[in-house]
Amino acid sequence: MSSILDEYEDSQARARCGPAGLPYQQQRLGGTGIGQSGYVSARLEEEKPIFSKQRIDFNPPSTISHLVVCNNQLCMSLGKDTLLRIDLGKPDQPNHIEVGRKDDARIHKLFLDPSGSHLLISLTSSECLYLNRNSQKVRSLSRWKGHLIESVGWNKHLGSESNTGPILVGTSQGQLYEAEVVVSEDRLFNSSPDQYFKYVYSLEEDGSPAPVCCLEIERSIDGRLFVIATTRKRLYQFVGRVPEGGEQQLFQPIFSQYTDSLPSFQEFPVSLAYSEISFYTSKLRSSPRSFAWMMGNGVLYGTLDYSRPDSLLSDVKVWEYSADIEPQLEPPYSIVLTQFHFLLLLPDRVKAICTLNGQLVFEDVFPDKFGRLLRMVKDSVPGLIWIYTEKAVFRYHIQKESRDVWQMYMNMGKFDLAKEYCKDRPECLDIVLAKEADHCFQNKKYVESAKYYALTQRYFEEIALKFIEAKQEEALKEFLLKKLKNLKWEDKTQLTLLVTWLTEIYLNWLGTLEGDVGKQNQFDETREEFRKFLSGSKIKDCLLNSRSTIYDLLASHGNVEDMVFFSVIMQDYERVVAHHCQHDDYSAALDVMSKYQDPALFYKFSPVLMQHIPRQVVDAWIGMQKRLDPKNLIPALVNYSQIGSSEQIDEAIRYLEFCVHQLDVTDQAIHNYLLSLYAKYKPKALLWYLEQGGSDANHIRYDLKYALRLCAENGHQRACVHIYKTMELYEEAVDLALQMDVDLAKSCADMPEEDEELRKKLWLKIARHVVQEEKDVKKAMVCLSSCNLLKIEDILPFFPDFVTIDHFKEAICSSLQEYNKHIDELKQEMEEATESAKRIREDIQEMRNKYGVVESQEKCASCDFPLLNRPFYLFLCGHMFHSDCLLQEVVPHLSPYKQTRLEELQRKLVSSNQAKSRQRPKEGEGSDRGQQSRDQIKADIDDIIAAECIYCGELTIKSIDKPFIDPQKCEEENNSWL
Repeated sequence: MSSILDEYEDSQARARCGPAGLPYQQQRLGGTGIGQSGYVSARLEEEKPIFSKQRIDFNPPSTISHLVVCNNQLCMSLGKDTLLRIDLGKPDQPNHIEVGRKDDARIHKLFLDPSGSHLLISLTSSECLYLNRNSQKVRSLSRWKGHLIESVGWNKHLGSESNTGPILVGTSQGQLYEAEVVVSEDRLFNSSPDQYFKYVYSLEEDGSPAPVCCLEIERSIDGRLFVIATTRKRLYQFVGRVPEGGEQQLFQPIFSQYTDSLPSFQEFPVSLAYSEISFYTSKLRSSPRSFAWMMGNGVLYGTLDYSRPDSLLSDVKVWEYSADIEPQLEPPYSIVLTQFHFLLLLPDRVKAICTLNGQLVFEDVFPDKFGRLLRMVKDSVPGLIWIYTEKAVFRYHIQKESRDVWQMYMNMGKFDLAKEYCKDRPECLDIVLAKEADHCFQNKKYVESAKYYALTQRYFEEIALKFIEAKQEEALKEFLLKKLKNLKWEDKTQLTLLVTWLTEIYLNWLGTLEGDVGKQNQFDETREEFRKFLSGSKIKDCLLNSRSTIYDLLASHGNVEDMVFFSVIMQDYERVVAHHCQHDDYSAALDVMSKYQDPALFYKFSPVLMQHIPRQVVDAWIGMQKRLDPKNLIPALVNYSQIGSSEQIDEAIRYLEFCVHQLDVTDQAIHNYLLSLYAKYKPKALLWYLEQGGSDANHIRYDLKYALRLCAENGHQRACVHIYKTMELYEEAVDLALQMDVDLAKSCADMPEEDEELRKKLWLKIARHVVQEEKDVKKAMVCLSSCNLLKIEDILPFFPDFVTIDHFKEAICSSLQEYNKHIDELKQEMEEATESAKRIREDIQEMRNKYGVVESQEKCASCDFPLLNRPFYLFLCGHMFHSDCLLQEVVPHLSPYKQTRLEELQRKLVSSNQAKSRQRPKEGEGSDRGQQSRDQIKADIDDIIAAECIYCGELTIKSIDKPFIDPQKCEEENNSWL
């Protein structure tokens, strides 16, 4: 928690440093308004500083001597022998631990591993203590006794909560030891947690041992280990591979390589009597990416490259202390490295220097009331920086450290990095792209500059004129292409202008390169690029309504091939086909039509193509199957069939046969035209076609009258006979058939099977023809035997008078025998009819004498009431009904006609009864006639309703498929049950 005084001091520091942590002069890069980029540059509110300080609400009971923080675990030493541990995730649960030392030894340094689990306590008495995160007891490391520990190199890859893994320890005498600390509750005989403590190497300066100020251990992807060790003036690097299966003595093989030779090191001439190195590790990576080493006369900083064979340090730079820092009088205490800055802790202030340009970007002064500044540490996990004095603890938050990095990289000419750090800020990205484009243009990299200019918001006219003045058409084309790519679909006007301009540029290039043999490859590449440009989806949609402009440009340059290509892209296939036809390239035209299969193209151009390549055209038609309407192709067929050769006629017939037999076309025009071609050019196929069509006029697909006229005009008499038969004109068929073949006439005469009179008439015609025209009696007898309708007496009048009866002897005898046979059959039928009538009369007489007995308790089969209460009917089956009940049951089953007849009879009966009641008793004769009329009406009613039992008769059988409930009343009946 920060106090009011702290907030006042923070506000003063921000006023000195500007809103983004940079000096105030550097913040005023430009005023509010619209710049060349087209973006508005305005700060609506003051940005928070990069480094914001907060004092921790903590009042230590005694002075703070040391503090370490790792992985949100904070440990500090208070007074002489008190340790305070705080889990920053639970800051309200501090843990106080007593070191328990009774001598004058004080804590020299604290070392906390990156996981926050292991704490090493170096004492001024050359002893070392250990405290585990899960323990409350401080344990002594006996093997470490006699060494003043100055630094520890933690093994981040092999450590755990109970085991540090092999680590390196540096002493004040320049010695390096490999050690390991293990905590186990099961160890009964050895209370010391240190596993081993073995010497591995010594560091020297100017021929004498030098304290090991810092140690860092890193591992590369390929398994190499890097050890960085610093003294007061030197930075050593040790590189080696770990032996397989080596868990202990991990570092011994690495240092043994440098027994006879010195490792690589860097040295500064000036010393502060101590040094400190800091590393930056991003949250997403396990290995550091950069370093900063605080020396006597400055800071050495750079990046770490793990791919180098012998040294990690790369891109090394030196920042010398500024004039207000006097290392000999007030040297810096500590250094911390962030992603783009390193912070120096001075006796009364903190300074932040940018690692990109070495400029001071932040300075914060601490008042004397908090005591002397001691040290500055960083917790890499949350990215917080801690500074402590004797009386207070401060924490720095880092916010948007990379906010102005893009500008620094841009000024350094590192445009890729600049663009990476302003991806989410389009106004800054535009400035970087414009700067990079200007840089490329100045260095005569025109094409690259065009690519970048197209991504900026700079004025289009300015950039275009810039390339035109420089006579860089290639760069101008690239600029226009990029601009075209970045335009939206809604910007139709801009799209059309750019496409037209680019088309003109391409055509100029092609015109320049065409005809030059030495530039043929370049010409082909340019044409391919131009066609690829025209094929773009955005280009096609843009030119859909303005294609005429491009056609005019192509025509003005005489570029016919590309015009055809553009027509194909625009799907102007009609123009392409017309072009090929004009140049007599009919096969190419047909290929285009076959490829895109547009029926309209076939309908329009088939008449022309059929005159030159009929076979290919018919093959294409057949390939289109049902996508073509054959009726629309008749003009093409008629056109070339009238002026064409026999080959063209054959192709026309082939396609029509395909339509009729394969596609099963029923259009009468197609069948009529095929019939006309058969009649004119293929008479042998004509009769076969007619016979295949059948003789049913309702299923014939050609016009019978038209076909008859064609066959008659061309003298195809047999075909005419077939058509007559189909039209059921049998007399005409027989007459025409007799002119050719008597057998054909006979087949025609037998066709009207249901009309015996007509058949007899037709056979008489055949017989007359045979007798009168051919005068062949034997053939006439054969005709007589072929038709059972003809008798000898029917054909005798046709014979001449001189013919003797011997010629008809057999026919007359057979005729007389048939007559005798027919007379016998009639006699037999008469006898059977007489016998049947006799049996019927006997049955009627028997029925008159039949009766039935009705008991007094009998009930109506319909209403179940006593039967004798009202008039009733008794049926032979045994069912008995009241007359009104039977009427009610029968009426629904009667036909509409019988229902009407019944109603009429009932009305007559009612009117007859009324007339009877009005008649006088003396009028006996009239009463008798009325009685007879009423009896007849009743008999007629009985014939309708009592003809048969309603349960056993035919009416019930016929009603078997009727529903019990009328479908119209079904829904009403269903609702009544709800």
